[in-house]
Amino acid sequence: MSDTIAPPDDDDDKNDKPTNPFDPTRLRIAGSFSQGPPARRILTNVQVRKPNRQEWFRVHCDPEMRLDTLLLEMRDDRQTYLVALDIAPAIPSEAVAKTLYTAITRQGVVLLWPVRLPDEQGRLDEWNIVAHQAAQRAETHWIRLAANMGAGTYEVYEAMDQIGEPGWPDLTFERILEMAFKDRYIDNLDHVVIRRLMGEF
Repeated sequence: MSDTIAPPDDDDDKNDKPTNPFDPTRLRIAGSFSQGPPARRILTNVQVRKPNRQEWFRVHCDPEMRLDTLLLEMRDDRQTYLVALDIAPAIPSEAVAKTLYTAITRQGVVLLWPVRLPDEQGRLDEWNIVAHQAAQRAETHWIRLAANMGAGTYEVYEAMDQIGEPGWPDLTFERILEMAFKDRYIDNLDHVVIRRLMGEF
């Protein structure tokens, strides 16, 4: 009886074949991979400024999400400071009464928009009259605000495509104020800004 040699096993050849690192089946991602895991955006910054002329925005309709208060604008560093009411008498010509409106842009940028309030005689310039009117309109419509220097007022534009309600962050107004003014709250006469205004350098 003669010995016979079994033919090589095809499966063994397949196992010995080196893996091609560029095999598309090893590189193709699943359809949901690019979306990443479920996540929610966390608000880390609140700006204090007027929406710029190219931003469509909305204003929060809840009266608790706005505040009539005193603000101080420092021109040299372009910063707006929140002023404690008991500090204001020390800087009567600097602290200005304004409404802080909570606003949000189409890109999800959250703002505190300061708009001047009437003075003690009830006077208010055209710019701020229109700004308050625009804020009221923005409670229910996406709008844009652009300065018309020739007319001496703002022009208010309403979006033709009202894309639905904005995604407001789940934060209290107190927390929004804290995020906006955490480093810019004047609550004592020894504050560096007060000292600068008093000529103490």
